[in-house]
Amino acid sequence: MSDLKDYKIGVLEGGVSGERDISFVSGKEACLALKRKGINAEEIDINTQDIQAVKEILLSHSIDAAFIALHGEFGEDGRIQEVLDALDIPYTGSGAAASRRAMDKIISKDIFVKNNIPTPNYFVLNKSDPIPGPEGLPKVIKPYYSGSSIGVFIVYDGKDWERSILESFKINEKIIIEDYIRGKELTVGILGEKPLSVVEIIPKHGYFNFTAKYSDGMVDFIAPALLDINDYSAAMEVSRRAHVSLGCRHFSRVDIRMDDKGTPFVLEVNSIPGLTSHSLLPLSAKVCGIEFDELIIRMLQLALRNEKKEKQKI
Repeated sequence: MSDLKDYKIGVLEGGVSGERDISFVSGKEACLALKRKGINAEEIDINTQDIQAVKEILLSHSIDAAFIALHGEFGEDGRIQEVLDALDIPYTGSGAAASRRAMDKIISKDIFVKNNIPTPNYFVLNKSDPIPGPEGLPKVIKPYYSGSSIGVFIVYDGKDWERSILESFKINEKIIIEDYIRGKELTVGILGEKPLSVVEIIPKHGYFNFTAKYSDGMVDFIAPALLDINDYSAAMEVSRRAHVSLGCRHFSRVDIRMDDKGTPFVLEVNSIPGLTSHSLLPLSAKVCGIEFDELIIRMLQLALRNEKKEKQKI
């Protein structure tokens, strides 16, 4: 811990995406955890995506390392990571290339398929394409490049089909339409490239959308998930493989649907999971005996350890 106290840590939060408010909550929680451990940390609002302006903001704070609590655009898409790389500032989480792969659901799913990682069958629809008919319902409609389930719809009835597609197109010019996997909704936290525990998500109404994720009393979590030991192991292993396949590092959270046969289908890898009181990576870690403050410290330690390794190569 003494080494960490020698660093000034900037907790990057806010951002320019639709997840700005959530990012502030994640950032504040992370910063408070660092301060409770005696670390010199401060919150930094990244309120622009202008590269030069962001560089000036970072340089004005004279930080030694960055704890990234930015979600969505200019947080998880590799661009803030590229800025930090250019300034030679070490940071938590995946590098720029892996962040881009994880953020782009089309690229992610292509990689999963190539690596024989189960993922729901899907097709891509561009905004300029004619809208196809609602065949094979239920289907999941989602923007290819967003987070926190913004613009995601599960369509059971044909009357909701076109409206859901048009709403999703308000987020991105391309959307993914994939099979809905009936079964359990699960998530697995990854820390230090190893899976933590499996958490089952049970929404009380509808599905685990943006409102349910960040509101009290709208969802139940079972941690650890009550699964057959083989199903539990399968969820853990497929999550590890998904994390590795995208080239992620330090930590992530992998979202899964497990069907009635025990097959875990990977939906996506979240390279910068939420760190609010409702968030799932901290819950997955807690099952393993890692309390929130310790989780934040380990995330930072992984970043600084990675920086030392990179410098030793030079």
